[in-house]
This record gives sequence, C-alpha cells and structure tokens, in this order.
Amino acid sequence: MCGAWPADKPPALHRRRTMAEMEVSLLRQCPLLLPQNRAKTVYEGFISAQYPAESPDCFVDFPVSFSVSWTPQSSLISIYGQFLAALESLKAFWDVMDEIDEKTWVLEPEKPTRSATARRIALGNNASINIDVDPRHPTMLPECCFLGADHVVKPLGIKLSRNIHSWDPENSLLQNLKDVLEIDFPARANLEKSDFSMDCGICYAYQLDGAIPDQVCDNSQCGQPFHQICLYEWLRGLLTSRQSFNIIFGECPYCSKPITLKMSGRKS
Repeated sequence: MCGAWPADKPPALHRRRTMAEMEVSLLRQCPLLLPQNRAKTVYEGFISAQYPAESPDCFVDFPVSFSVSWTPQSSLISIYGQFLAALESLKAFWDVMDEIDEKTWVLEPEKPTRSATARRIALGNNASINIDVDPRHPTMLPECCFLGADHVVKPLGIKLSRNIHSWDPENSLLQNLKDVLEIDFPARANLEKSDFSMDCGICYAYQLDGAIPDQVCDNSQCGQPFHQICLYEWLRGLLTSRQSFNIIFGECPYCSKPITLKMSGRKS
C-alpha cells in the first residue's frame, strides 16, 4: 500500500481537517440568526495546516478589533460563541447608525460598511455635519465637524456649545443632535439626495477621487460648493491669492468675493 495511510491511522493533517469539517457541520446546524439590518456584517475564517495548535485567521467587518481567545483545546464553535458575544456588544452602535442612515440624508460614505463610524449628514443650504461615533459609547456626544458657509454653520456651532449640557445618553444620538442643534434634519421621505448633491463649481463633478464638495463660498448670494483640491488648485493659480501657514485667502471663482480655504489632510 505504497503512498497510502492505514484506514484507522489517518495523517495528522487529515485528522485535523476532519475535526474542522465536523465542527463546520455542527455550526451549520445552529445558523447565525441576525436581524435583516445586520445582513452586511461580514465574517470569514481560514484554517491553516497548524490547526488546532494555531487559531484560524478571522476577518470581521466590525468598528472595533476582534481578538479571538484560543488554545489548542478550542474549537470553531468557541470562535462562533465569541463572535456572537462581540456582535451583541455592538448592537447599540449599529442601531444608532441604522437610524441615521434610515432617517437622514447621508452624503458620505455613500455605501457605509458595518465598520464605518463616521457619517456626513446633510443639513440643507449646502451645509452638513460630519460625526464620528464611539462604537463602545454610541449614544454619547460624537466628534462633530460642521461643513459649509460660515454664516450657516457658525450659528449651529454656537447652539451646540450652548446646549451641550442637555445631551442625554438615554436618548438616541439622532434625537440628541436635533435637540442640541435645535433643528430637524431634512427628511428622506420629502426630499431627494439630488437636492443636496451640488456639483463642484470648478470641475463640475459631484465626486472626485471619492470626495464630494466640502468647501462653500461664504457669500449668502453665492453659496457655491467646491472640492477642496479643486479650490486649492484654483487659488494657488491666482496672483492675488496669499497664504498664511495652511490657510489660503483668495477670491471665489463664481462671485469674486473673498473666500478662505483651510487645507486639511484630505488634500493630496
């Protein structure tokens, strides 16, 4: 029987793979039951030749790291249990993000993954708010950044500072934002995304290398939006523009009124 193994003594690798196949078969009998809005959660695992001495490689679409507790006596079913526990711990975070996605116009990201913690939400008048939510404390005040013309977003910043003491973690994040900003977000039921998706006034496109216009002329009679990189290149080419550190002062390409660009890491 050259090249064959006795039927009662399979090689170690074959034995390990047989164990893994048995565990996978068991997992199929207890499928992962998730709410419909969890369908985008991604989980993948790969078993190496060193299994079970080494843990399988696990890949999840979580907003936090997922570390597997593993010993040579562990099994795929134990990983499954750890995955379920991690999934449950993130339920509140995903509920918060799902409410935002369902009830507001999210400008960025266009197709958020389950690991995405940031949302840029339309406020109207070429203004938006970018929030970054803490997955472990999703109803706490998130990091906030207003984008738009100063005469539109400055009053919102003042309201946020004035009302921040009334933030209640027992309420939803979206309701808290409405309360502290004293606004109602544009409703998906009444408006289309095109109502907020104005093209850049320089390149005449909405998306450029994955970015959307985030700079707006502060002239209330203009309000034209631009991509940061487009406005940067435009102002850099004007003889009348001047720069102080990371801020460029120049004229709006549309109305010729003063416009200011504060360059950030998004410029390439």
